[in-house]
Amino acid sequence: MNLTKITLLTLFSIALTRFIPHPPNFTSLIAISFYIPLIFGTIYMPIVLFSFVITDIFIGFHNVLFFTWGSVVIIGLLSKYFASLGFKFRILGALSGAILFFIVTNFGVWVTGSYGYTISGFFTCYLLALPFFTNTIVATLFFSILIETVY
Repeated sequence: MNLTKITLLTLFSIALTRFIPHPPNFTSLIAISFYIPLIFGTIYMPIVLFSFVITDIFIGFHNVLFFTWGSVVIIGLLSKYFASLGFKFRILGALSGAILFFIVTNFGVWVTGSYGYTISGFFTCYLLALPFFTNTIVATLFFSILIETVY
């Protein structure tokens, strides 16, 4: 598959699940961030990041943007360690990406001062994010199985 096709496929996949109405955090974000570099190589990470930048232009920028984009890059870089492993381990790798995304982005929310700079605010930030995390886990599992089926 050539660079143009991979770029368009990535952009379309990310945009589709981010633009259509969906439950909060139920997108292909983690699965795409994990599988594009795993399948095509980490050299394609800029395409994944570019797709997020383009969709964020339309969705809107926010205070936690660099934590979101940073976690996407980390997930993509870690995916190479799962490339030669079997189906179950790749799914676990993608789900680990969802956990990493939860930890990094919610730390970003706390750092921006939304919950105050206290230990109580720190725990409240993560506690209130759990329903979103549930959707992230389910979406990551769903889209990972979909990608694995095609892969």
